[in-house]
Amino acid sequence: MTQTLVELLLSSQAMAEVDRSAATSGIDSFGLMLKAGEAVAAAALRDYPESLRHVVLCGPGNNGGDGYVAARALHDSGADVAVFHLGDTAALKGDAASAFAACPIAVLSLDQYQPENGDLVIDAIFGAGLARAVPDAVADVIGRTEAAGVPVIAVDLPSGVSGASGHLLRAAFRAALTVTFMTRKPGHLLMPGRELCGKLEVVDIGIPARIVRAHADARVAENSPAQWLGIIPSAAIETHKYKRGHLVVFSGNASATGAARMSAMAGLRAGAGLVTIASSKAAVPVNAGALTAIMLHEVDDAEALAQWLGDKRLSTFVLGPGFGAGEKARQFVSLLAGRHLVLDADGITSFKDKPSELFDLFSHGETRLVLTPHEGEFGRLFPDLAADATLSKIEKTSAAAKRAHAAVVYKGADTVIAAPDGRAYINTNAPPWLATAGSGDVLAGIIGALLAQGIPAFEAAAAGVWLHGEAGQRAGKGLTAEDLVAHVRPL
Repeated sequence: MTQTLVELLLSSQAMAEVDRSAATSGIDSFGLMLKAGEAVAAAALRDYPESLRHVVLCGPGNNGGDGYVAARALHDSGADVAVFHLGDTAALKGDAASAFAACPIAVLSLDQYQPENGDLVIDAIFGAGLARAVPDAVADVIGRTEAAGVPVIAVDLPSGVSGASGHLLRAAFRAALTVTFMTRKPGHLLMPGRELCGKLEVVDIGIPARIVRAHADARVAENSPAQWLGIIPSAAIETHKYKRGHLVVFSGNASATGAARMSAMAGLRAGAGLVTIASSKAAVPVNAGALTAIMLHEVDDAEALAQWLGDKRLSTFVLGPGFGAGEKARQFVSLLAGRHLVLDADGITSFKDKPSELFDLFSHGETRLVLTPHEGEFGRLFPDLAADATLSKIEKTSAAAKRAHAAVVYKGADTVIAAPDGRAYINTNAPPWLATAGSGDVLAGIIGALLAQGIPAFEAAAAGVWLHGEAGQRAGKGLTAEDLVAHVRPL
C-alpha cells in the first residue's frame, strides 16, 4: 500500500535534499517559502482570531525566513505584528534574506521580547534541523513565554526539539500548534517532541510528490495498518483452530499466576486458535480454578518441557509475565530456541548478566524472537545503547534488533518496533492510560497470538502494538489490565 506524503517520515537532512532537488528542478524556492509562511499566518488567524498581538520570533536560517513571510502576511491582513530576530540580520542569506527585505516591520533583538497579555507567539527560530543545545537567548525567551502562558505556534518543529530524535535540546517551546510542510520528521512522533508539538498540521506547499518520495526512507514510518495489513492472512471458510495456531503462555508460581492468564486470554481474543497455559505442578490448582476456554498443561521443569516439545504443533510461546527471573527461565528459553518466542518482563531480566547467551540462541535463520522491553529492561539487555544520549529511540531500537536478531518492541509513550533488517515503526495510537500494571502482559499475549497465526515476527510485533493501542482506546480512561483484555479484538 502506497503511503501518502502525510504518512511519510523524512529526516531533516532528507528534507533539505528535497528542497535542493526542488530548486534544481526549476521550482522557485522563494515561492515555496512564501507558501510556507503564508500557511503559518493563515493558521494563526484561523485558530487565534482573538489575539491582540502576533509576535514572530525569527532565527538565522530558512525557518526565520518563513517567519518573516508570516509576519508580512499578518501585517497585510491588518493584524498588530511584532518581530524579533536572533543574531545579526545582515548575515541572512538567500531566500531568508529576501523574506527579511520584503518584511515591512521593524525588527528587534530576540532578547527584547517581553510577553504581554493577548500575545500569540510564532516560533520561527530553528525548526527541525537543530542538532545542538539552544543558546542562552533562546532558552531565556522560551522560559519567559512559558511563564506568561502565551500560546505558541511552531514553524516546522518547536525550537529546541531535535527533528531526528524528538529529544529536548536544553529547552524548547511547548506549542499549541505546529505547522510543518509536505511531510513529518521523526521528532514529530518521538517523545518528548510529540507532546511539545501540540496539534500537528502538515501543509502541502507544492513540492512534487515524486521528489519527496525519492528522498524518503520507507524503512522508517509511523506504525499503522498500511504498513502490515497486506501480509495478514484472512480467515477462510475452511479455517479451523489448528490453522490459527497454538499459543503457549508460561505461568509463574502459585502466588503469581494472574499475569500469565491475562496474557493467555489476550492471545485467545487476538485470534489464536488454541491457547495453553504451561504451569508448574504447584500452580496447577490455582490456574485450573480460573480457566475455561484456555487449556492447562503441567510443566514443572526443563525435562518436562523438553518432553512436551516433541509435539511440533506447539510453535509459539510467551515467557516472562509473572514467571520469575533466574536459571529456570534461562533453561526454558534455551529449549525454545527453535520455536517462535515472545520474551517479556522476567524473561528479559533473566539474561541481564549475559545478554549474548540469549542472542546466540536465536542468531540464525528466520527472526523467531520478539523482545518487549520497557526502558529499564532495555537497559539490562543493551546497556551501551541505552546509555548513548546521542542516539534516537529509533536508532537504539534498530541497533538492538540487529544485535539480538529479534523484533524489538521498545515500549513507552512512543513505542518503537524494529526489525534486524533496519525497518522501524513508531507507534502513536496508544492512549496514556495504557500505562497500568499488567498492560505489558496483555501486549505479549496479543503479539504471541499473531505469531502463532503465521505472521512474521516484525509484522506480528508491529500489528500487536497497534491492536494493543486500539484496545486501550476502546477501554477508555481508568482501565485495568482486565478491562484491557476484554477490549482486545483480532485483526
